[in-house]
Amino acid sequence: MLWGLALLLLCEVSLQPSANAVKVCGRPPLIENAEMEDDRRVFEAGEETFYTCKPGYKTTGGSRKVVCTLSGAWSRPTLKCSRKSCPVPGPLLNGQIQFPVDISFQSVVNFTCHEGYVLQGAHTSQCQHDGTWSQPLPVCETVTCGLPDIPQYGLIHHTKKITGNTTQFGDVVKYECSPPYALFGNEFGSCQANGNWTKPPECKIVTCPFPSGIPSGFMTFAVVRDYGYREKIKYGCNPSFIPDGPLEIQCEKTGNWSAKPVCRASCIIDIRRGRIFYSSKKIWIEDLPEKRVQHSEHVAFYCKNEEKKCGYPVVTQCVDGTLNIPECFKEPGAVEYKLNYKSLPSEIKMC
Repeated sequence: MLWGLALLLLCEVSLQPSANAVKVCGRPPLIENAEMEDDRRVFEAGEETFYTCKPGYKTTGGSRKVVCTLSGAWSRPTLKCSRKSCPVPGPLLNGQIQFPVDISFQSVVNFTCHEGYVLQGAHTSQCQHDGTWSQPLPVCETVTCGLPDIPQYGLIHHTKKITGNTTQFGDVVKYECSPPYALFGNEFGSCQANGNWTKPPECKIVTCPFPSGIPSGFMTFAVVRDYGYREKIKYGCNPSFIPDGPLEIQCEKTGNWSAKPVCRASCIIDIRRGRIFYSSKKIWIEDLPEKRVQHSEHVAFYCKNEEKKCGYPVVTQCVDGTLNIPECFKEPGAVEYKLNYKSLPSEIKMC
């Protein structure tokens, strides 16, 4: 009987929960880009612990603290960790920086130099955990060349003052040959991005044979001989002729002379009576010396509109000895010209 009562009491005790049993928490949940300050694996109810952002990240919201609750679960973590930013590098003088989408921890920028410049320093740099760049900004140094070769029988004109035996990318020189040598190739040379000068031209001797004369003209003080490159000869025109084109010709690099002038004839105005408009004024034909105008000059003759009883000018031009008088022009008779000249088309009201 006593044994049974003891067994019943033992069973009742084992089935009733203990009032002193306490639940515990394991390690807190992981948070992106954060780590725990406490590395314990078990925490008692009511204990708290703290997160901290990993190197390269910074707190951008929430709380660092979490608490182990009586139920054995952690309070909800709210900490937000974002990448740290680095300052914008540059500018890179005579170069270019290629940026990623954002400039933050672990981002990489690339450095390149423009044509004619060489990069001295690192080609890339990475944003570090402390917000600084792993490499300093490089320098784009100008490519240098030596001095350009001087063509045989030629000389060089530098566009800027040169010091020492080096030149820089973009420097330009002008080549010139000493007569009677002519320049064949590029007149200008430049220091290139590869550190070499462009190919210099050649100076070759050039001569032109003695030129022929021109109709109605003459050469001035010309000696019969061969002439060198850029040598010149002058022409002139006979009286009553004027030159059409430059009077001076030059021996060119092709071995030929430049274009010769043409002597153009003046024109005689073949009327005895009348008034014309010439050289910006009205002139009676007898007052025009020799009744002559020069090649390419314009002359206006006056015609009459019979219906409206008014005069009007018609312009014509002297072309190498030929001047066409307008068909509408009527040369007045001697009596009309002397006694009634005010009725001429040139003197009446203009249309």
